[in-house]
Amino acid sequence: MAVKLNHVPGKKSGDIVLYALSTCGWCRMTRELLDSLGVAYDYVYVDLVKGSEAEETAREVERLNPSGSFPTICIDKKKVIVGFKEDEIRKALKVK
Repeated sequence: MAVKLNHVPGKKSGDIVLYALSTCGWCRMTRELLDSLGVAYDYVYVDLVKGSEAEETAREVERLNPSGSFPTICIDKKKVIVGFKEDEIRKALKVK
């Protein structure tokens, strides 16, 4: 993917990519959860992406999550979690 992702350093707990909106409260809560867990992850605020990258990002989110809702988390390019589901996120990342 050519879209520029923002990286948050932390302990490696899989390849985590968060697709979020800058104005979304659930997205903010998801980032806060990931930060509190101390895991490394990449994220992009889809609503702030411009030009051809915006189309590419929208297609990627739609491929992972056909409903196109946020937040959308992709773990290890296999597991997709849609929405703020704290227990499911913790389980997927194998952290308490």
